[in-house]
Amino acid sequence: MAKNKIRRPRAETPKGFRDYFGPEVTERAEMLGRIAEVYHRYGFDALETSAVETVEALGKFLPDVDRPNEGVFAWQEEDTGSGADWVALRYDLTAPLARVYAQHRNDLPTPYRRYAMGPVWRNEKPGPGRFRQFYQCDADTVGSGSVAADAEICALLADTLEAVGIPRGDYVVRVNNRKVLNGVLEAMGLSDEGQRAAVLRTIDKFDKVGEAGVRELLGKGRLDASGAYIDGVGLADEQAEPVIAFLTSRDEDASRTIGNLRAAVGDSAIGAEGVDELEQIAGLLAAQGYGPDRIVIDPSVVRGLGYYTGPVFEAELTFEVTNDKGQKVQFGSVAGGGRYDDLVKRFTGQEVPATGVSIGVDRLLAALRAKGRVGGDAATGPVVVTVMDRDRMADYQAMVAELRNAGIRAEVYLGNPKNFGNQMKYADRRDAPVAIIEGSDEQARGVVQIKDLILGAKIAQSASLDEWKDNPSQYEVQRSDLVERVRLILSDKEGRS
Repeated sequence: MAKNKIRRPRAETPKGFRDYFGPEVTERAEMLGRIAEVYHRYGFDALETSAVETVEALGKFLPDVDRPNEGVFAWQEEDTGSGADWVALRYDLTAPLARVYAQHRNDLPTPYRRYAMGPVWRNEKPGPGRFRQFYQCDADTVGSGSVAADAEICALLADTLEAVGIPRGDYVVRVNNRKVLNGVLEAMGLSDEGQRAAVLRTIDKFDKVGEAGVRELLGKGRLDASGAYIDGVGLADEQAEPVIAFLTSRDEDASRTIGNLRAAVGDSAIGAEGVDELEQIAGLLAAQGYGPDRIVIDPSVVRGLGYYTGPVFEAELTFEVTNDKGQKVQFGSVAGGGRYDDLVKRFTGQEVPATGVSIGVDRLLAALRAKGRVGGDAATGPVVVTVMDRDRMADYQAMVAELRNAGIRAEVYLGNPKNFGNQMKYADRRDAPVAIIEGSDEQARGVVQIKDLILGAKIAQSASLDEWKDNPSQYEVQRSDLVERVRLILSDKEGRS
């Protein structure tokens, strides 16, 4: 009789997810720490919300007949007598903020300034560099309708990028206003919602197809790069002219851009209001010393325009990287946000102004790696104390305790100590900067052997050993000098890196 075959689970990460190991986690934590310092300096308080919200509270994705929209990871709670609620993993950090403010508004200051960092989840089709779980890092002001709050977010975003290692000249924060675009649509005389939506989609393609391409798409259509014909919106040339004037209004300085935008919106009151807000933002930023080398008024910024109600902003990295095809391309956007005055209203019935920004943590980390700002440390592991005599484990643990108490990262080798070569291989895989060796002979003489693994690696790569004969990578020191000598090696290593 055949035995039932044991079915073992496959050891694989679910599609669209990934695992993060030591250096990646450390890099992210260090970057988030720098971001938090800037946010805190600006007066924002930390907030950590639940990873799970009711689908009703999330709002963007609502339940259909049997289950919620596919865009979120959702499930139905057991019926507790009052009906079974659908709940879901949060898809961003803004919807939970709206719920928190509505729920606790009587206990919170107004305006309420908060920052939040953490993972979010989206049940979307994964692709290259696109995962279903990723980190966001947000800062928002709820309860202020002043454009000074929008200007502050732009300044904060510029300061944050520089704090994490993106130098001035390698980024630009671009600012636009939804109201200006509404004014352009009014100036075009479009009342059909389908046409208005088509125009918005076309505007969003400006960066890819340019002015000529937008003209074609607003008119009869155009051939794309693959040779396929894309139907246009069907507008006459004169109808399309306000859009072109709007998209090409950016000039050498903010005042000239503002003037061009006033012409683009014509007699539209909402458009004029949006231009006034951009002018105020530009003035507030100039007063703080943020010039066009850091923040610019740019009408080509289009971000989820159905979501935002006023100013919108985007941080773009301007340096080039090599893509998967070996082509040089600009790195692109790493953060974005804007004013959203209707989100809290869903809970309270009253309009509560709000503005904020979200940084894509993984994108920003990728940018820092491309610039060599992270991941360049050759030895990030702990000091490894080797085990020459398993009966003397207490002595080795005492060494480790001394190192740790001095603030030095250290560990004892806990594998099978029989093969010393395996211990050194382990130290190498751990990126250990130093290995400590103490056999019975060393113990009897009150000394330890210190092996400088950083220097040893350099000697191994050298074409000539003569230059290293006066600077050996392994030497003997008094046991009492252990901590100080290890500290010297590590500080010298930091000075060389």
